[in-house]
Amino acid sequence: MNTKEIVETDVVVIGAGQSGLAVGYFLRRIQHPFVLLDAQLRPGGAWLHGWDSLRLFSPADASSLPGWPMPRPADDHTGFPDRQHVIDYLTRYEARYALPVRRPVTVQAVSRSGSVYSVQTDTGIWRTRAVISTTGSWTHPVIPAYPGRTLFQGVQLHSAHYRSPESMVGKRVLVVGGGNSGAQILSDVSRVADATWVTLTEPVFLPDEVDGRVLFGQATAQYRALQDGNGPSPAGNLGHIVMVPSVQDARSRGVLHAVRPFQRLTPTGVVWPDGRSESIDVIIWCTGFQPATEHLRPLDIVDAAGRVATSGTRAVDEPGLWLVGYGSWTGFASATLIGVGRSARQTADEVRAYLAAPVNSSQ
Repeated sequence: MNTKEIVETDVVVIGAGQSGLAVGYFLRRIQHPFVLLDAQLRPGGAWLHGWDSLRLFSPADASSLPGWPMPRPADDHTGFPDRQHVIDYLTRYEARYALPVRRPVTVQAVSRSGSVYSVQTDTGIWRTRAVISTTGSWTHPVIPAYPGRTLFQGVQLHSAHYRSPESMVGKRVLVVGGGNSGAQILSDVSRVADATWVTLTEPVFLPDEVDGRVLFGQATAQYRALQDGNGPSPAGNLGHIVMVPSVQDARSRGVLHAVRPFQRLTPTGVVWPDGRSESIDVIIWCTGFQPATEHLRPLDIVDAAGRVATSGTRAVDEPGLWLVGYGSWTGFASATLIGVGRSARQTADEVRAYLAAPVNSSQ
């Protein structure tokens, strides 16, 4: 496909990471041609950009996409697959189901005329009746607007761009953010640096025997209870810290503790709430992401936070647009390997019904 070509198909899926692949699995059943456009050079989605020591906090069989359970790592006894194992799984999954992925293709903009969407890319234009956006959030890291942040002369990086601690040997490092990424990166960096973990509130550590599988089950029960109007049920929060081996190691070294946030940054460090100044070399922001939905802005449906109003996964104000895998607003646990399947199945069913309906010329 060259930059002057216009190609027509029934469904365009934007992104071929874990969410795009899950959608593709179910789209194979709808008897309509579709394509997945992926900006990466190879399979793996956002997992290609994780830090070197990153591990899942669920066993392989509880971290699977629809249809094919993730194989257990043959040479690992921790029970928690590492980043490369996930990349290998996604690569094999894509090949196993012969999903029609085109890469590298960067989607620049989506627009609509009547019932037809135009998906503008760096390699040409795709015309389609249905668009499914699964671009996730990795490319839109969020760093909070701390006072003095632009004055700080040390190194600042987001967890999206952290790889390994080798460049931080002997340095003074702040790891900011209270989720599992903050805990794992704190564990990693503290092996070679003087690291402090900064969180808004005191982290909640799960019992050692509770992994992501148990946590997901508890969170699912709580979600269903709330949906049924029964109020909260078993305690389970996907933001609680799972004690993977690296985090247990940090605990054994006495470094797994957090302090409350500093007041402001200075050119050389930070000022703490008690007025004490401290020199800092590196700040790693584990402070989350916003949805990567810039390509949808020509449709005039994206709010300031990057979200689109949805009913389930379907855009409220766009008849042929769905969003999958961006978080709870597009389906419970939809940003997880095991959780995205439900949203993907629902989306494929709705797309099938949409394509079977008569075209409304007023759309």
